[in-house]
Amino acid sequence: MRIAWWPAPVVDAVAIAVAVLIGVLNLWPRYAQEAGTLAKADLAAGLACCPALVMRRRRPAGLALVVTAVSAVSLVAGGAAFVATLSVAVRRPWPVAAGIGALGVLTGMIAVALRPPPELPYAANVAIIALLTAATVGWGQAVRARRQLLASLAERARRAESDRHLREAEARRLERVRIAREMHDVLAHRMSLLSVHAGALEFRPDASPEEISRAAGVIRSGVHQMLVDLREVIGLLREDPADGGDAPPPSLAGVAGLVEESRRAGAQVALELDVGNMAMVPTLAGRTAYRVVQEGLTNARKHAPGMPVTVTVRGGAGHGLEVQVRQPLPGPDRGRPAIPGTGTGLTGLSERATLAGGRLEHGPVAGAHLLRAWLPWEA
Repeated sequence: MRIAWWPAPVVDAVAIAVAVLIGVLNLWPRYAQEAGTLAKADLAAGLACCPALVMRRRRPAGLALVVTAVSAVSLVAGGAAFVATLSVAVRRPWPVAAGIGALGVLTGMIAVALRPPPELPYAANVAIIALLTAATVGWGQAVRARRQLLASLAERARRAESDRHLREAEARRLERVRIAREMHDVLAHRMSLLSVHAGALEFRPDASPEEISRAAGVIRSGVHQMLVDLREVIGLLREDPADGGDAPPPSLAGVAGLVEESRRAGAQVALELDVGNMAMVPTLAGRTAYRVVQEGLTNARKHAPGMPVTVTVRGGAGHGLEVQVRQPLPGPDRGRPAIPGTGTGLTGLSERATLAGGRLEHGPVAGAHLLRAWLPWEA
């Protein structure tokens, strides 16, 4: 498990440079005092350990054992031992990291006994080594815990996104199953009539032009009506079964009732209605517009309670019907928390608008959340 923002070669180069710097600083005060051969052997052994740090990802514990053992007789190797111990603490559980840390303290005690520094007594040197080792192991374990937390959060976000896609796909699948179940019963009669007239044209090649024209007109009218019926069926299939079969289907005329109901509940809702004669609005377009306003007001109550809402419905024959539900985005200091939702309402609403021949858009626009639908209204 590795979360890094720099390329691995750059991190390796930095680790080796840090190890060399620490090792040289360890040896530098004694380099002139000790025999030249001993100092050079110490330097060679320590520098030989530093390039091996590139293996700290694949074999951190094994590398730390070897480098830490060498640090007992080489002061320069102490820098590599520090980096190796830190790598073990980052990549391995606490017991392994604690064991490597204990080995580091032991080798430090041996190194101080073999080559005691003149400035401090033995006990003080051992105490400093133990504190530095404990700090290194603690630092590495903190980095490890943070990486595990980030990986866990990333996995949870990925699963949440996957679950959301699955819910949306399931909502679409169930809707298509309902459409397929009802399609045959509603459209079979009209399609059978079209088949009869088309068969008459096939088996009566000697029919007069008037008869052919009349049959073609019947077929054209039947196809047009079948398309209208198809849209009506899809719209009906979109209705909530809990609404009850005896209740009248919703229409554009019910938008004012929705707004009034929200106002009675305490919401600040402004309605701008400009469609002329609502009796001329197509049934499917009116029903879909009703559902758009209903979903918009529901989402407004869920996600930004208390914020004002503006509902706009305008249009005319030949221009289409446009529905907008606009609400300012809530600030970070809103009083009440938002009600959680699954997001499938907008998914179903988008498919409803598409099947009605229109389109649906939603999202933040100019400091407000906008739900906008356009629906066809033929002249």
